Amino acid sequence: MARGPEQRQLPAKPGPARGDPEGDGKTRPLGIPTVKDRIVQTALKLTIEPILEARFRDGSYGFRPGRGCKDALRAVDRALKDGYAWVVDADLERYFDTIPRRDLMARLGDLISDGRVLELIDSFLQQDIMTETARWTPVAGAPQGAVISPILSNLYLHPLDELMEAEGYRMIRYADDFVVLCRDEAQARAALARVQAWVADNGLTLHPDKTHVGDCRQPGQGFDFLGYRFEAGRRYVRDKSLKAFKDKIRARTGRSRGVSLDHVIADLNPVLRGWFGYFKHARARLFTQLDKFIRRRLRAMLRKQSRRPGFGKSYADHRQWTNAYFATRGLFTLSTALRQARHSR
Repeated sequence: MARGPEQRQLPAKPGPARGDPEGDGKTRPLGIPTVKDRIVQTALKLTIEPILEARFRDGSYGFRPGRGCKDALRAVDRALKDGYAWVVDADLERYFDTIPRRDLMARLGDLISDGRVLELIDSFLQQDIMTETARWTPVAGAPQGAVISPILSNLYLHPLDELMEAEGYRMIRYADDFVVLCRDEAQARAALARVQAWVADNGLTLHPDKTHVGDCRQPGQGFDFLGYRFEAGRRYVRDKSLKAFKDKIRARTGRSRGVSLDHVIADLNPVLRGWFGYFKHARARLFTQLDKFIRRRLRAMLRKQSRRPGFGKSYADHRQWTNAYFATRGLFTLSTALRQARHSR
């Protein structure tokens, strides 16, 4: 395998190419490996994963075998119930793009002695970035979208996991998203200082507007983590996650979409099932509201297809296309799924 494997990285600025959306409306670059490179990177990951997994700490949940978002959320719930209500909510700014590559390879070299494996991994990290008009080689970071990047990103933050665990802090991390849960404000302030020092010493940056300390039992001092909002003794779907879900529904239920209702429902149901599977611990009222929103979108689409003028009357639409009508056509209903899930417990 030659150095500099082929891989196209998409631009972060708006344009015809895609990117992974960020919260501020920008997009982050995504590395899209060729099929051959994906196979090689998968083999590399399977080779080094047992070595690194033997060292990774319990507080790390992202991109690890047998662990996932729900495990991290359960860990947060347990800590809050144990009285760890003061939170350090930290956000690493452009983490994947700014990992110091030389330091990353040094940490990998401390654990892996095979020079051929190290050289191959380094070649993937040094791939060129291409846009329609330019091509250059980045000097830092691990390409997002590459198979090998998640495990390497975990490796770089592993010393932070060790530090916080050794000092008795309850840090819960999913990739570059992490919170430190503490018993009081003094401990939280001390934890933030330790995180800030480690981040600065390791060539990274905390986002100044997205890192804060607060008592999540108090209104307005909660924190977002993995799609949920934890605040005032409650856990609910955060606004950003809710907006993204509604945007997906809108994209599939446009009034001018020229396809049948059955086609639209078949397109919607996987999205609805997946969202319910992750957010089924949200308040029951939310599911009822979302069901109404989805059916309202479908009625507007059917009204358009039947060439009825204007926006129509809600009562007339409901009478013509009842809730039961959509159920008989196979529409997945969030509130019904919630009742069934709670009944089966």
